[in-house]
Amino acid sequence: MDSDLSLEFLRVVEQAAIACAHTMGQGDRHNSDQAAVEAMRRVMDTVPIDGTIVIGEGERDEAPMLFIGEKVGLVHALDMVGPRPVRYDEVDIAVDPLEGTNLCATGAPNAIAVLAASERGGLLHAPDLYMEKLVVGPSSKHAVHLDATVAENLNAVAKCLGRKVKDLVVIVLDRPRHEKLIADIRATGARIQLIGDGDLSAGIAAALVGTGVHAVMGTGGAPEGVLTAAAMRCLNGEIIARLVVNKPEHEERCRAMGISDFKKIYRSKDLAPGTQIIFAATGVTDGTLMRGVRFFGEGIRTSSVIMQNDPHRIRFIDSIHVNPVEDVKIRF
Repeated sequence: MDSDLSLEFLRVVEQAAIACAHTMGQGDRHNSDQAAVEAMRRVMDTVPIDGTIVIGEGERDEAPMLFIGEKVGLVHALDMVGPRPVRYDEVDIAVDPLEGTNLCATGAPNAIAVLAASERGGLLHAPDLYMEKLVVGPSSKHAVHLDATVAENLNAVAKCLGRKVKDLVVIVLDRPRHEKLIADIRATGARIQLIGDGDLSAGIAAALVGTGVHAVMGTGGAPEGVLTAAAMRCLNGEIIARLVVNKPEHEERCRAMGISDFKKIYRSKDLAPGTQIIFAATGVTDGTLMRGVRFFGEGIRTSSVIMQNDPHRIRFIDSIHVNPVEDVKIRF
């Protein structure tokens, strides 16, 4: 990518977050997701790119917009009205317009609007399957292994951090499939934070010093794994993962995405190999890293994070979107 598109993508996630924040706590997860998708798709066509969705809302026959393979960006919007005036960067995009639909619908913490972008070929075209995941921060990323036991990995993390295992906090999705994993973690003496949704936000927290989170373990969605990998490339953390392929139809979906090694163990550079990665997220509800969308009489306030690996920087951005009214007052 020849240009810095980070602030353009900031607009995309901000507007998606604002749109679904209007539905927060109303108990309708589908309505929340639809609001985020429609807003993200609308703003995406104002971004000066030649974009392709590689991680999105599903296959074309399942999703009306932001489906895998959909072309997005200003260049395609201009195609509707005439010849292309200029050449735009070719960009692959992974999106989750609302990570944590249930969180938004119930008003629970850590719902976010998120996307990752890279030059063409910079993000894995992951099938919508489950994926075994282990996420850790920079200090312990070379000391853990997906096929090691829970005790071995947690002892390695503790040693790297100069802590005792009982001082570690591990985030796990609260699912029946994790019953044994939870028992194994508890047997080591480590503490567990069970979450209902949002393992992407959890992965980011594990890679940042000071959040009180030291690892994320368990099985979650592969598309979220690619988004997590993009964040890890910017935060110097690590995700180690493997697709859960246990049915013939799973193998067919992998082959359709160009994946033939079903037992391959992926690291962040495999899932997000791009040399120019942008990761952008805006809080919908209050969370560990960002506050949720706040509405006041004269405008809207959002809290976002933008990460890049080239140039390597992480920016936390607090924005006030001012309504066009007289005698507007900006609140601190």
